[in-house]
Amino acid sequence: MLTETSPAANGSQSSTQEPARITLFAAMPWLRSLVALTLFCDLLVTLLTILQLFLLSKLLTQVFLHHPTFSHVSSLLWLLLATLGGHALLSGASEIVAQRGTIRVKAVLRQRVYAHLLRLGPASVQNERTGELAATLGEGIERLDAYLSRYLPQLVLSVLVPLLILLVVFPFDLLSALLLLLTAPIIPLLMMLVGSSAERQTRLQWVALTRMSAHFLDVVQGLPTLKLFGRGQAEQERVARISDAFREKTMSTLRLAFLSGAVLDFMVAMAIGLVAVMLGVRLLAHGIALQDALFVLLLAPEFYRPLRELGAARHTGLEGKASAARLVEILNQPLLVQDVPFATQIPSGSLEIAFHSVEYTYPDNTQATLRDIELTLPACTCTALVGRSGAGKSTLARLLLRHMECGQGEITVNGLPITALPIEVWRQYVALVPQRPYLFYDTILANIRLARPSASENEIIQAAELAGALAFIQRLPEGFATLVGEQGTRLSAGQAQRIAIARAFLKDAPLLILDEPTSSLDPESEQAVRLALARLAQGRTVLLIAHRLNTLAAASRVVVLEEGQLVEVGSPNAWLRRERVQVRPSQRGEEIRL
Repeated sequence: MLTETSPAANGSQSSTQEPARITLFAAMPWLRSLVALTLFCDLLVTLLTILQLFLLSKLLTQVFLHHPTFSHVSSLLWLLLATLGGHALLSGASEIVAQRGTIRVKAVLRQRVYAHLLRLGPASVQNERTGELAATLGEGIERLDAYLSRYLPQLVLSVLVPLLILLVVFPFDLLSALLLLLTAPIIPLLMMLVGSSAERQTRLQWVALTRMSAHFLDVVQGLPTLKLFGRGQAEQERVARISDAFREKTMSTLRLAFLSGAVLDFMVAMAIGLVAVMLGVRLLAHGIALQDALFVLLLAPEFYRPLRELGAARHTGLEGKASAARLVEILNQPLLVQDVPFATQIPSGSLEIAFHSVEYTYPDNTQATLRDIELTLPACTCTALVGRSGAGKSTLARLLLRHMECGQGEITVNGLPITALPIEVWRQYVALVPQRPYLFYDTILANIRLARPSASENEIIQAAELAGALAFIQRLPEGFATLVGEQGTRLSAGQAQRIAIARAFLKDAPLLILDEPTSSLDPESEQAVRLALARLAQGRTVLLIAHRLNTLAAASRVVVLEEGQLVEVGSPNAWLRRERVQVRPSQRGEEIRL
């Protein structure tokens, strides 16, 4: 089973127990059975190979020394053909087991990593590069193919198969067995000498690839900005440098792989040649029987074959190992929020939200620290949260959304701690309209339905109408079936905002968090949306993050944050009469300045 133990949620807390580390085998226990089954098939193939070579040596001896008729050797021939057929069937079965198992591993691992990223939430992955994560989930997991299906089984086979062949050779020829035993360690020693360098180069190559993928995504998403500032040519040169750096890392890795492969092949050829020469000399001196000599000579390449195949699979295996290390690193990232399996109580009716001595400190200290927040959002009221940029408004909203856990204190809903509710259950009570909503590359209908997948088309149309979005949607050539583009690039900022507001209408949650929801609307649409929001706010608890003066008209009271501390709670009119509040005109309305 996949088990996870999370340390403290932030830097202000300490954990007394080390989190349990997740490994690839721990994440998928049946992976051991898969590798074991592959090894079992390969060992059976080896046994059949040994039997096949024994029969072949016996057949050749009889043909060259005794010149038998076909009837005398027919039984040997049929037995040899049977071993050849069994060898082919078992080899195919081993390949099928390995490939099908690897496909299943990749599918399950991709689901596990994505599910863990969902559990980590936006607060945990905000410092990650999206392109790097996408490359890890895509190309990184695909590179596990050779690692799981060939490299890992070959690691074990390179030990078991030579030992098995040694056990077979010892009764036939002790001297040849000792010679094989003495030459065998040379190859693993050579692989160990170059192994650390090869692994380091492969890891650097993988890091270069993920960074290049992340940078390409940044460049594609930032094309309008690059063109605006005339930085297209400069960025093209930078992309060329990054690509060239990846090429150099790849060529360094390949040079090392080719060099080690050539040296490995040379050493194996020398070892087989030494065995052949020794057998030939002893055969001429009548120190060994022809059948035994042929059998040992045929087995010598099979003795070194697993080691050669391990060397050949090492490069692709190390690529998979590097990506597996990154995947395990993601799976071992601790959760910032601890979930509960089920709810013992569920809040009902209108919601009253209370912050009790809430504190939070970001681990990297890059954002505001909340200190001793005592705040109540009365049921069915609209509370405006104002303050300078970086005062902690977004942090407070993230804690309420349970993207993070309070360092100290707690948040309650109708007296029940929100931590007593499963995260997904709690978020059903909350609707969010952010300042910059995210739209997926899908239709307008699908983007609105995201708020409530079971909603009918009529309900979606009604939500769009309440949000002031129906008019512009109906003017589009394909209406609700219009693709919005990646991140909603085919829509204006105001249109995208109204789609987000339509989501909130459709979700119909008792708690609304609004981050200046009308900031991108024209005056006519803004007025319509304000009326709609006023209707929506009736009977609901609203937290409004405000940056503009006219936004405060909908609020029944104002809460002021300064440097992570709550400094004032009062009515909008009383707060605006303070001397320290200034109003700066803007194109969209009067903006608040503290």
